[in-house]
Amino acid sequence: MTQGIGGLWDVPVLVAPMAGGPTTPQLVAAGCDSGGFAFVAGAYRSAAQVEEDIRALRGLTPRPFGVNVFCPGPHTADVEAVQRYVDELIPEAERLGVELGRPARDDDDWHAKLALLIDTAPAVSSFAFGCPEAATMAALQRSGSLVMVTVTNADEASLAVERGVDVLCAQGIEAGAHRGTFDDTAADDELTVVDLVAAIATRHRVPIVAAGGISTPARVEAAFRADAVAVQAGTAFLRADESGASEIHQAALVDPRFSTTAMTRAFTGRRARGLVNAFLRRHPEAPSAFPEIHYVTRPLRVAATRLGDADSVNLWAGTGHRDARAEPAAAILDWLASGVPSS
Repeated sequence: MTQGIGGLWDVPVLVAPMAGGPTTPQLVAAGCDSGGFAFVAGAYRSAAQVEEDIRALRGLTPRPFGVNVFCPGPHTADVEAVQRYVDELIPEAERLGVELGRPARDDDDWHAKLALLIDTAPAVSSFAFGCPEAATMAALQRSGSLVMVTVTNADEASLAVERGVDVLCAQGIEAGAHRGTFDDTAADDELTVVDLVAAIATRHRVPIVAAGGISTPARVEAAFRADAVAVQAGTAFLRADESGASEIHQAALVDPRFSTTAMTRAFTGRRARGLVNAFLRRHPEAPSAFPEIHYVTRPLRVAATRLGDADSVNLWAGTGHRDARAEPAAAILDWLASGVPSS
């Protein structure tokens, strides 16, 4: 099998960055040591914490790896809509015995993380929720990083290409967790990963990594047939031995009570795909307000996890969640890689 972009991987299967706990240094190391590639999940963590993760990972593997961060978006949240939603959540807080968080706004330590990426030069600097400016991309590239941007439609891909991106991560509608859309308030094209890869490939020659619903060898093969150079899987690794996903999250993936997934803003104020539970059903009209809602609901999610209440916590998962295996990450990666076409 030929090596991946610049020799970054031997096996074109990437372990997706899963912020909030599922991604651990051990999971990243396992993905890389298996000949694939994996990312430190930098979102929701300070630059200092991400630096600790990078240091820990470099103590576990000599292989190249990536770091993923969220791009901060414009402050567009409707303050009154956020307050109405906060009021709607008061009974949830009372039931769980906690107080709601405050609807804070921040940039997730953006500038410090950019400085860290330039200083530490991971093999790939990866971005979601937006596209860095051309000058930022150039600075990262000069430091030795390739730049990857998550896109959900052809127009986002064109903007990233115009700014000098090295690799595009094409996120289909099947993907679990947050949508990588640049504008959460805009209409979503809702393209499947196969259709999105094909749409981008007709416009651009930039390498494309396919993400979303990559849960079986057959899905891997379909992505390559659409012109992807690699695939990225997240949900498929949630039950891996090295995963940091909570016990209730891992159990819910195969629990018949949680058989379907849906898009929701109920937990964070940004579109994300998760297993349909009672909380998601009770709050179908949450406003677009990230990270404000993320901070409001965080005490609820922490309490629900502590109590083992799967109906009150975000259970991020893609459409192929039933295929997730409780095995070492290396075995899962090898299984998915069996779907890579031989030529």
